[in-house]
Amino acid sequence: MRGLLRLILVLVILVGIAAFFLGYRIRDGRVVGPNGTVATAGQLPEVDTTRAREAGAAIGETVATGASAAQHALGNAALTGKIKTKIALDDTVKQASINVDTVDGVVTLTGTVQTEAQRTRVIQLARETAGVKTVVDRVAVR
Repeated sequence: MRGLLRLILVLVILVGIAAFFLGYRIRDGRVVGPNGTVATAGQLPEVDTTRAREAGAAIGETVATGASAAQHALGNAALTGKIKTKIALDDTVKQASINVDTVDGVVTLTGTVQTEAQRTRVIQLARETAGVKTVVDRVAVR
């Protein structure tokens, strides 16, 4: 969730910087374009509020779906990162060549280790990690 908020904040800042360099300014509470005209000058066209509400609802639903997918991907990545960190910090298996993939709490371990004890330890580290539902073992002993 923090990653998504940071992304939105960065995008807002970048848009503000781009508007500044394109010549847009705020004067007396109004946005003034590069040619000095106020952005709200002139007659506004008629707006079909029903159609605007429907479009807004459709956009809101799309954004909610995208945010849910982003949160889901971040959860998978965080779980993968936790397991990789555990493996890297464990003295018995830190030299092992292990790949970790996570989808919906199902962790797939692939790679090679030198001993059966290392293989068992890698699987144990993954199973002990909070959020892991199942561990798929594809680790080979050399």
